[in-house]
Amino acid sequence: MAHAHQVLPADMASQMRQSFIEYSMSVIVARALPDVRDGLKPVHRRILYAMNESGILPNRPHAKSARTVGDVIGKYHPHGDTAVYDTMVRLAQPFSLRVPLVDGHGNFGSIDGDNAAAMRYTEARLARPAMELLRDMDKETVDWQPNYDESLREPKVLPSRFPNLLVNGSQGIAVGMATNIPPHNLGEAIDATCLMLDNPDCTTEDLMKVMPGPDFPTGAVIMGKKGIVEAYETGRGSLTIRARCEISEKRNGRGVITVEEIPYGVNRNKLLEKLGELIREKKLPEVSNVHDGADRHGIDIIIELKKDAIPQVVLNKLYKHTNLQTGFGVNMLALVDDVPRTLSLKEALHYYIKHQKEVIVRRTRFDLQKAEERAHIVRGLLIALDNIDEVIHIIRSSKTDAEARQRLIGNFNLDEIQANAILDMRLRRLTGLEYDKLAGELKELEERIAYYQRVLQDEELVKQIIKDEMLDIKKKFGSPRRTAITSSADTDIDIEDLIADEDMVVTVTKSGYIKRLPLMTYRQQKRGGKGMQGVNLKDGDFVEHLFIASTHAYMLFFTSTGKVYRLKVYEIPEAGRHARGTAIVNLLQLDKSVGERVAAVIATKEFPEDEYLMFATARGMVKKTSMSLYDRTRRDGLIAINLKDEDELIAVKRVAPGEQVVMVSNAGKAITWKEDEARAMGRDTTGVRGMALADDARVLDMSIVKDEGDLFVITEKGYGKRTPISEYPCHHRGGQGVFTITMTMKKGLLAAAKMVNEDEELIIISEDGVVVRTPAKGVSEQGRNTQGVRVMNVAVKDKVTAVGIADDSKGKRHKRVGAAADSEDVDVDEEG
Repeated sequence: MAHAHQVLPADMASQMRQSFIEYSMSVIVARALPDVRDGLKPVHRRILYAMNESGILPNRPHAKSARTVGDVIGKYHPHGDTAVYDTMVRLAQPFSLRVPLVDGHGNFGSIDGDNAAAMRYTEARLARPAMELLRDMDKETVDWQPNYDESLREPKVLPSRFPNLLVNGSQGIAVGMATNIPPHNLGEAIDATCLMLDNPDCTTEDLMKVMPGPDFPTGAVIMGKKGIVEAYETGRGSLTIRARCEISEKRNGRGVITVEEIPYGVNRNKLLEKLGELIREKKLPEVSNVHDGADRHGIDIIIELKKDAIPQVVLNKLYKHTNLQTGFGVNMLALVDDVPRTLSLKEALHYYIKHQKEVIVRRTRFDLQKAEERAHIVRGLLIALDNIDEVIHIIRSSKTDAEARQRLIGNFNLDEIQANAILDMRLRRLTGLEYDKLAGELKELEERIAYYQRVLQDEELVKQIIKDEMLDIKKKFGSPRRTAITSSADTDIDIEDLIADEDMVVTVTKSGYIKRLPLMTYRQQKRGGKGMQGVNLKDGDFVEHLFIASTHAYMLFFTSTGKVYRLKVYEIPEAGRHARGTAIVNLLQLDKSVGERVAAVIATKEFPEDEYLMFATARGMVKKTSMSLYDRTRRDGLIAINLKDEDELIAVKRVAPGEQVVMVSNAGKAITWKEDEARAMGRDTTGVRGMALADDARVLDMSIVKDEGDLFVITEKGYGKRTPISEYPCHHRGGQGVFTITMTMKKGLLAAAKMVNEDEELIIISEDGVVVRTPAKGVSEQGRNTQGVRVMNVAVKDKVTAVGIADDSKGKRHKRVGAAADSEDVDVDEEG
């Protein structure tokens, strides 16, 4: 007759909830998280215990891995064989564990991410340090539990005679929580435990004196202490780990970066692939070649750089885009009494010490009991030997074992255990020597018993034993630290620190090309040389600004619309001597819709409050503003001067107290006035009138008169002259000025004006791109109100647009910015 099935109604949600909670608890407690006491997850513990049980010890030959895996699965861990083997492999990898617990023989994988050989090929045995985790396990030091089918027993935790949780760390993902404990140096972890034993109230700071931070098996460098302190204080913190790289130079002067150690957990092969990818995608234009220099001595990756690459800058890019720099999120989660808890360093050590005290106490109890049992028997044997004739008589006259036992017990006041021992005694024990031996054994047993009792009564003694035994382990297995820790956490290394502070020649051309090249390039000439071809420019372009500035100085670019942009010199692309350079529009976000272009460039290293910039606009406005107001950067520029409609910025010059300003308009007028006539103003202001202009006139240029010099002017049709600046009377700001050249229709409007010295060379350029170079001293010096001479033959439809000044004397000293004042000579020959 069929049974009637009983159907129980159940709520789906609560069933799911119940089942999932049970599942997640099992994952948390019995799979993914380490125990705070021995730092092991169940599968690790079972592997070590099974190998110990099978006698695959460090002093015996290796045994096939498959055998151990079979043991573990069959006896204690009824899960997949690959999972167990993979765990065992990891326990043997010197780049995964700081102190490997399994001694592998064969291919156990590599830091390149290669897999281990199959378990039927490899062999393994316990490593010596693992014996310290298992030590004293047979002395009832830990609790036991039945295995999964209750046919055997397994330990709930190992005695773990060194703080394995810290030494080897742990990674695990449970349900709703994860753990990530970094490995530490064995010696340091033991020192920290000893420190905590001596002084349970010590601070994290005290502990960090002996254990400054994690020590990864793969070495590398931890950037800064902040993350470590946080992790040790709270149990959570984030570390930045950076590869250890050496920078060297090949014979041909090119830089080489050698990566010697990589961050923990980084797959070296993937790292190489990523490098290749970055090079293919042109993200690392400075790298010429990457090759794998791994051999049995190290895992070097050799990165060769192109000629002018700055290794530190490349290194920074590598840190940014590859796993040469990784984060390690510390999360010190472990099981405390089967409950997951996030632990600070002190708590982790506290629970470990508590476990060690328990191990020592339980071991001592066990030893005491064994010693007492033996002493009891020895006392019986000694009594028997003292009365040996009587004992023999009793035994011989007894019919059975039992009768002899009873008579012995009765006659000598013994108990059953002692009587049995006497009955089991061999005849050879009756010699005199044996008697002395037993007496000596009893004396030693009594001393040991007294010692054990002292240990059980005195906690200080327990601590001393823990310390002595741990320091012994440190002596046996300690090794020097591998991971360095830097003091500052400057992970985004200021690129600045990485760039050599060297002098650069920065050139900006009239049509907006900029480049920098090392001053060294220009230094090989003797005085009086012809100079060298400086820049191959498009027709009609010439170098308008030339600075010598340190790579760490700033370049301020003032544009026609009154904005200022700022770049560090090292951000300007370096180019060869003949290269035209980079168009400024590629570096600055200029507004093309309004035709914004660079009107003036200033190089400076500092922004002192008592140094000023003088601005001049085409409509005759001027403004003096402290440099300190320009010491900030915005991608889209800062307002440098407010311009009225139809006006544009034409010049910006540095000005010092006592200097004179000269402004020249295209109507042929010039005005000079003292700089203190313009008071200092803020950044976002329009300024004051510097020169009064007729309706259609415009200011061509403003210069600062530093010492005696000539004002060179030239008209659109190429007529020009030099006039000593001393001939221009000093007026007040805002006047119309005086004529600087007699204006006639034939000569056209004034086109350009520049302050020149005799030994400079003029570069005159016309609208059609015709360029004439002429030494300044070749232009005759004339009075103010004169006609000038023809300096350039200008075609009918053409007109002069600009004048540049090149240094014609090879001995001329340039003002150098952000560098030592004793500037080197610079020979630049800007060919048109």
